[in-house]
Amino acid sequence: MSPAPSKPEMLQKVFKTFADPTRVRILTLLEREELAVQELMDVLGMAQSRVSRHLAILREAGLLEDRRDGTYVFYRFAVPSAGPWREAWELVTRTLRNSPTSERDATALGRVLDARAARTRSFFESVGPEWDALRKVFNDDSLRAHAIARLVDPDRSVADVGTGTGILAMELARLGLRVVAIDNSSRMLDAARAKMEQAKLTTIELRQGEAGALPLADGEVDAAFAHMVLHYLPSPGEAIREMARAVKPGGTIVVVDFVSHEHEWMRHELGVTWLGFAREEVEVWFREAGLVDFHRDEHAGLSSGRDLPATFIASARVPA
Repeated sequence: MSPAPSKPEMLQKVFKTFADPTRVRILTLLEREELAVQELMDVLGMAQSRVSRHLAILREAGLLEDRRDGTYVFYRFAVPSAGPWREAWELVTRTLRNSPTSERDATALGRVLDARAARTRSFFESVGPEWDALRKVFNDDSLRAHAIARLVDPDRSVADVGTGTGILAMELARLGLRVVAIDNSSRMLDAARAKMEQAKLTTIELRQGEAGALPLADGEVDAAFAHMVLHYLPSPGEAIREMARAVKPGGTIVVVDFVSHEHEWMRHELGVTWLGFAREEVEVWFREAGLVDFHRDEHAGLSSGRDLPATFIASARVPA
């Protein structure tokens, strides 16, 4: 084992790492969002060899965490909690905040994330009402029942984030809950509206909007629910933060999704963005959103003629 570097050596390494403007740009982007190499290339306008070389230096310095998602690898900046790396990074961010380069990179990052979202939105706009037949591959009726049991008492309000054709929203309404059903696809909302009118359910309000910018006021609902939604979102952690913002103190947030897996067919046939999530990253998202009493349990994949990954139900509360 190599001896720990001395303080002068450590400071020299810190200054050398942060002296390169490209590495600073990469870290700034990865502090905001988990990104793949191709996405960094798109934002920075650089070749893969150059981006990969800087990523290798940053990883060797212990500043990056990576996560494999099928055939892709995503990177994020693991900002140190203390010490010279933290102090130097705070100095860098204060100095370069609102610089022209940072603003250009932020705009380009927005375009990359919009492209992620557009792929999913295009899939759902093309599928529309046919989604009910497609989603049967999930075979998740029992999961919905387990998850609903964690929500709130009747006569309360709940947000159904990514409502799709409204199946879950209708179940919640039948339990006596007032539901705000949210989706970014107009075709999905049209299908949901038709089903709700046919069922004569009047306690569901449909709203069009993004999971990362929910059309809800702060603390508007008593609970929020995202059922098989996170794996379609460009930024799942952002959606968790938005749900936490929209739920009243003491309220509950429940997420149902897939455990990390390698079923690439789901990208092509179901249009998913992410191949499930590890417990650790879900717990980090909940914690960074300020939620408490995190709980997660897993369920084996329920076969419906396809090889399905395991699923999880995660829940937590907004502090009272």
